[in-house]
Amino acid sequence: MSSRDLADLGYRRIVILLVSLVVVPTFLLVSLGVILLFLGEAQVNVLMGILVMALSGAAVTGVILVWVFVRREAGLSRLQSDFVSKVSHELKTPLTSIRLFSETLALRRGDVSAENKCIEGLERETTRLQELIDRLLDWGRMESGRREFVIRDTDLRSIVETALDAFETFRHQRSVDLTVDAPPEGLRVRADRGAVSDALLNLLTNAFKYGGDPIKIRVSVEESGSFARVKVTDNGAGIPAAEHKRIFQKFYRVDDRLSREREGSGLGLAIVKHVMKAHRGRVELDSEPGQGSTFSLLLPKAN
Repeated sequence: MSSRDLADLGYRRIVILLVSLVVVPTFLLVSLGVILLFLGEAQVNVLMGILVMALSGAAVTGVILVWVFVRREAGLSRLQSDFVSKVSHELKTPLTSIRLFSETLALRRGDVSAENKCIEGLERETTRLQELIDRLLDWGRMESGRREFVIRDTDLRSIVETALDAFETFRHQRSVDLTVDAPPEGLRVRADRGAVSDALLNLLTNAFKYGGDPIKIRVSVEESGSFARVKVTDNGAGIPAAEHKRIFQKFYRVDDRLSREREGSGLGLAIVKHVMKAHRGRVELDSEPGQGSTFSLLLPKAN
């Protein structure tokens, strides 16, 4: 039996104990209070009935509060277990690659070709490890409320160009058919330029990871009332409607097998959602299986 099963069993036992020791006696007290209220003739019986029912109400309230706290504690325990498990998995992959490249480099000294390949691999994996750690730290700051956003009037075109420049490193890895419909000149939004550029880069890298073969990505901008909408469309497998909300949860993936096939922390979309919420905007998804996906960032336009 796993540690999670043992924890769930412990919480179930607490709930059963509460029911048996509190709920059942409380039900009996309520029944007694009702009988005293309606069948008693003396004022004493009326007072006793009211007292019994008041005590029963207090007991029920206490049980509900304890049950809520137990469920919350169980959820936090499960979340902590998932966090440790998935982060350990994500850290293990680049660390294993770094160790293998280091061993190969030590064994094949003097082989210039092998040395160059190992050095390239070490650079790639250390960059990947650094990005993962940065993302985890960034999410930790957001969760604790210590992530500060400097929101000011910003040119939307500069935000898109910054994200596209950062995306160029991915385009060198695989051929990408990238189409960009640049935002109109003078379109300004209320945004933290760095945070929104990172959010847009997250959407671009997701389209790169889960796009079709060949990868086709389109970036477009349109105005929608008091908002500016930045859309990233890919030609991937699409996402079922039942998963549209869940994919924005931290560490969630539509198919957990993807965690073994494609690198990633499972935090990207959760960070995007948090950033958009901080900007009084939102992130939307339009996708169907086999039809690709379109993620949209809605940012409030500057006055």
